Amino acid sequence: MPFSGPISTILPRGRDPQEDRVHEAAHAGVSALIPTQKVLRHSVRAQVLEALRAALVDGELEPGEIYSGPALADRFGVSATPVREAMQQLALEGAVECLPNRGFRVLSRTPRALAELAEVRALLEVPVMLRLARTVAPETWAALRPAAAATADAAAAGDPARYAEADRAFHRQVLRLGGNEQLVQVAEELHRRSQWPLPGAPRVRRADLVADAAEHAALLEALVAGELAAVESLVREHFAGSAA
Repeated sequence: MPFSGPISTILPRGRDPQEDRVHEAAHAGVSALIPTQKVLRHSVRAQVLEALRAALVDGELEPGEIYSGPALADRFGVSATPVREAMQQLALEGAVECLPNRGFRVLSRTPRALAELAEVRALLEVPVMLRLARTVAPETWAALRPAAAATADAAAAGDPARYAEADRAFHRQVLRLGGNEQLVQVAEELHRRSQWPLPGAPRVRRADLVADAAEHAALLEALVAGELAAVESLVREHFAGSAA
């Protein structure tokens, strides 16, 4: 079916007032972009891709539905090419499938698939975090407090797309302390996939986002204090919650 619902546009911050207004309007829940508002400057494809990823997290692009590339391009005020390229990237990530002469279908996922993603993420991230807990200096952990605070701010705002971005950023900064960029990239991709909602799932509750963000803060303070037993318990609980 052609695109007919709302879609968010997440544009780079700190650009110009017009870009800021588009960003603010999207996060205020505007149902459709004003036709004269365009995706501005820099990489149009990257901005469209970011907006589509946010729409997946928000549930605005619904699993099982087919979306027309030209219709999405009209919404963004861009040509069909960057939308098609962004959708092809999402197909590589396993979010959509390309349907020749029809558009793109958002793929459905199952609770089992999400549980498997959480299990693989835990196998990658937990050992790294536990090793880092024994080797990284407290002041280095303390420097990550702004990243944890960013997840808390997004959670308090009840904004799933913004929270998903801040959540990935926090985990990414932690894992980068291990110095293995390949692991960081793999973990990031798995994390992104785990954030896509199930078909028919209700919008993520603000209380759930706040609770998840609180786990980041508690984990970070345990790392700063060097409380290894608490770190292990919090890390395992965090990933167990992701699998639930």
